[in-house]
Amino acid sequence: MEESNQGRRLAAIMFTDIVGYTALTQLNEGRALKALEIHDRLLRASFQKYHGREIKTIGDSFLVEFDSALDAFNCAVEIQRLLWNYSEGDWKLKLRIGIHLGDVVHRGNDIFGDSVNIASRIPPLAEPGGICVSEQVYDQIHNKTELKFRQLQKTELKNVSFETKIYSVLFPADNEHESEFKADYATDKLKVAVLPFSNLSPNPDDAYIADGMTEEIITTLSGIEALSVISRTSVTGYKGTTKKLKEIGKELEVGSVLEGSLRKAGNRIRISAQLIDVSTDRHLWAQNYDRHLDDIFEIQSDIASNIAQQLKIKLIGSGKVERDGRDIDAYTMYMKAMQLLYENDEGSIRRSIELLEQAVAKDSTFARAMAGLSNAWTIMGANHHYEDWTASLEKATDYANRAVQLDPDCDEAHSALAQVFNSSDKFEETIREAKRAIQINPSNSDAYILLGMNDFFILDLKEEGLKELERARELDPLRGSAEVLAFAYDLLGREADALDLLLKIRYVQPKNAALYDDIANHYFIFRDFQKARQAIEDGLKIEPGNVALEISRGILSALTGERDDAKRILEDLKKSDDENSRLDAALYIGASLGDLDQAFEALMRLGETHAWPYHVRVYPFFEDLRKDPRYREFCVKVGVPQ
Repeated sequence: MEESNQGRRLAAIMFTDIVGYTALTQLNEGRALKALEIHDRLLRASFQKYHGREIKTIGDSFLVEFDSALDAFNCAVEIQRLLWNYSEGDWKLKLRIGIHLGDVVHRGNDIFGDSVNIASRIPPLAEPGGICVSEQVYDQIHNKTELKFRQLQKTELKNVSFETKIYSVLFPADNEHESEFKADYATDKLKVAVLPFSNLSPNPDDAYIADGMTEEIITTLSGIEALSVISRTSVTGYKGTTKKLKEIGKELEVGSVLEGSLRKAGNRIRISAQLIDVSTDRHLWAQNYDRHLDDIFEIQSDIASNIAQQLKIKLIGSGKVERDGRDIDAYTMYMKAMQLLYENDEGSIRRSIELLEQAVAKDSTFARAMAGLSNAWTIMGANHHYEDWTASLEKATDYANRAVQLDPDCDEAHSALAQVFNSSDKFEETIREAKRAIQINPSNSDAYILLGMNDFFILDLKEEGLKELERARELDPLRGSAEVLAFAYDLLGREADALDLLLKIRYVQPKNAALYDDIANHYFIFRDFQKARQAIEDGLKIEPGNVALEISRGILSALTGERDDAKRILEDLKKSDDENSRLDAALYIGASLGDLDQAFEALMRLGETHAWPYHVRVYPFFEDLRKDPRYREFCVKVGVPQ
């Protein structure tokens, strides 16, 4: 006992950890080794400057001992500032650093003790590029630095039986009252969001006319040269909102917002519209329109033309708005149907199909209604399997082809056809039609996300795919394209960008249970199981029994060694009435448990129903799956290139 006490002393212990290094190694080992070499050189110079003793390296992490808590802290601050501007290609070299002060025991060239264990648990609590310190360090340094600190919420450190207060360092760029995402963006006036028009009519049933007007204005403005128009799916959630325009502008990252209202009396309507500069809250343009209801197309054209004039943007071609459905009853049915389709539940989709079928029965030349029917049947069969997949896809294909034949210059028709091809695993045809849709309408977000997913995840064209996914997210910032982009960032080692994007969506949609599954998967990739567990629990509080979150709960149990719990969750999920839910559970939890027979049985069946996961080639926990000879058989089956 006396001999071991001779090696015990008070020391400041620093652990460093590179963010996303494992993912970068899997993606590009050469770049990873180069980044590690630069990392080691920079950090060792700082350790020496502040009298730090390098104890050992653990993979891409350093364990360093200091005699002074202040030396350790100043060293950490210098390291993070040195790395702020360093990047390796499109990958940012970022560290998490944790510091603790306590007794350590020296044995040979190593150190041991509870203090070392505590210090090793602190880095995962820091943000990428950040520093976290224990209460013991905070007490020593907080009055010796100009930097400020924020105490984290009550935190339990793994294998530490007592509560330990942890403080995060706030650098000058930080704000103690900042929101959960970056709020700075370029306020480009040519980036426009058209908010849902308000229905001021006495009859609430007239709301669909206002909704349809919103959609038509978005469609028209999307054809204006040099204008980026946010997709209808991202603005629909602002219907009836009381949020201030500056907040909406921040969430959608736009410089201009068009808002308006509609009042109907008999066969006459009055539309009021105003364009507002988000940064100054100043009106750029405002106009009232009094028309007969059968002038709805002219109203749409007038509004779009006035906005274009005020923004000094040249219209494509003559600027004349072409329309494919001239029957007012058919057009009214179409507008109402599309609003129902966005609700994305079975009852609404079926009612949407009924209305669209009535619209094309009244006007057989209505190409956009045909495209809407194609999308509806794709959702019914390929996306949700509410109907037989083969039969629904045949209908979707027929309607998409008819829409293209009716109007070869209708971007929605080509986008619908691209979706049909994508649901049939016809990748080349998907890309061809998506590119045609974008050629016609550069603001078609659906086409961009199809292109990006195929290029990035299927064809391994990372650079092109990333640009397309970023464009899709720019046009439709609050839709699923943002979650796909975040996953792409994760795979490229851009953890901070991915998390920032996911937290921004959570800020805007805090009750979106599916988003918490995306956040959990983000933490899975970087092996931060504590935060993954919290995300899953938060999501299940919002939607108990959510299948995706339950599957993630099973994955988490498998990855953390709780195999019996993972198997129990899997068996419970196998009782689902939905085949896809059963298969997804068997694939993901089975693969995480190492049960490849079960995983492949599920994957092959998902291939037959064209419901296999788009990220099969890159999902980190499918690595053993991809090494199995059966994986090549699956790829041949669905047409995924090797």
